[in-house]
Amino acid sequence: MRHLRRILALLAPVALAATHLGAAHAGPNPDASAAAPAASPADEIAKKVQDFYNQTKTFQAQFSQVYKVKAYNQTKKSKGRVVFEKPGKMSWTYDNNGNRVVSDGKLLKVYEKENAQMFEQPVEKSQYPAALSFLMGQGELVKSFNLKQLDSATMKFEGGHVLEGTPKDATPAYQKVIFYIDRETSQVRRVIILDAQGNRNEFTFKSPTVNKDLPSGSFDFTPPEGTSIVKPGEEKK
Repeated sequence: MRHLRRILALLAPVALAATHLGAAHAGPNPDASAAAPAASPADEIAKKVQDFYNQTKTFQAQFSQVYKVKAYNQTKKSKGRVVFEKPGKMSWTYDNNGNRVVSDGKLLKVYEKENAQMFEQPVEKSQYPAALSFLMGQGELVKSFNLKQLDSATMKFEGGHVLEGTPKDATPAYQKVIFYIDRETSQVRRVIILDAQGNRNEFTFKSPTVNKDLPSGSFDFTPPEGTSIVKPGEEKK
């Protein structure tokens, strides 16, 4: 379960982004200099991405995930469907292994079918990075990352832009994030998260739709009978 939690900890920012709404959209500092430096090309691209997701209330997509664990030379592939809704709701359904990650905005649930366990934690007590929070129009990429534009042809993404983000506030969760952005729509099509241990977590989003009605109960989840519920401080070391 601990290994699954390390993988899925990277998903939590979306569920929890709404708790930082005030900070993310705070007004200008009256003491700040009026002569702000000109935005870099990378920052201009990121602002267009932010503008797009700021206008979304719901987001749905098919996703594929490739997680490479360097220490064990392992690659784990997953796929499924992801749904988000403001404020702070999300659901990741893994088709290949039956795992679920669900938040109703208050409680985060991580269900591991193979071990018949479900990890529960109040969202306000969770620790998370901001790597995916743009999907809910939160986290403000320009404020969270020092951004650099990479060559799209070299990155094999000639239909769009590629940005490399280094977190402005150091975090043990990741060292860099690479964003693959559709040039026409400013939607993020792929995110690659790199951590200090050399692990690589890649999410690719396919057939995304925004601001569409969601099925009733999208953020409700009750595990099968016999599932062990694990809460903070109760999991065995």
